[in-house]
Amino acid sequence: MKYKLIVFDAYGTLFDIYFISACLESIFPNHGTAISLMWRNKQVEYTRLVTMSDPSPMGSRYYLSFLEITLRSLRYVCKSMRLVLNEADERIIINQYNNLPAYAECKEVLKSLKKKGIATAILSNADQAMLSAEVNANGLKPHLDKILSTEDVKLFKTAPQTYDLVLQTFAYSKNEILFVSSNAWDVVGAGWFGFDVFWVNRFKLPFEEIGGQPNYEHNSLEGLLEVIA
Repeated sequence: MKYKLIVFDAYGTLFDIYFISACLESIFPNHGTAISLMWRNKQVEYTRLVTMSDPSPMGSRYYLSFLEITLRSLRYVCKSMRLVLNEADERIIINQYNNLPAYAECKEVLKSLKKKGIATAILSNADQAMLSAEVNANGLKPHLDKILSTEDVKLFKTAPQTYDLVLQTFAYSKNEILFVSSNAWDVVGAGWFGFDVFWVNRFKLPFEEIGGQPNYEHNSLEGLLEVIA
């Protein structure tokens, strides 16, 4: 079997990041979807700003936890949309963000990989505490060998140091590892690092205009089972 380890991004790949729209809609009627989209974009923008402004091997001096970046991104979006975000609603939204559901096929796919003797891991920008909460809430812990957070290097993806965490943790070579993400920019970064990549294209989007094409593409995680068959 070619791949001995499959590494997953978390948000949008294993966990439905846009599930938060319903919570946002209940607090800000007619704005839930728009907030969730803008929030995600601002969140990623902040991670890039932190990393690009000081890509030191020792970590960025501007590093903020992913939870803090997530919170500040939400506050920015609400301000930009002229929406009043009070402390009580902020707590409700962040609590929901930390309890996102896994996609329907997620657990069965992970179980199938483990049955075939393939190691599994998460590599995410999110804090270890955030990831552990999501994994435990969705009953995925028995099906994952490791949960890796980029907080260990105080940089965010797509810095090479973040993907290198996988090689530091597992005794596998790059060609034995498959990286899985629903974020095309993450697929590009992992591919440039040297991993084979699987793009979960849930929304039938075009791929990025830079970077090599993904080795594999499917609209759900179930496509992985075809790759390892």
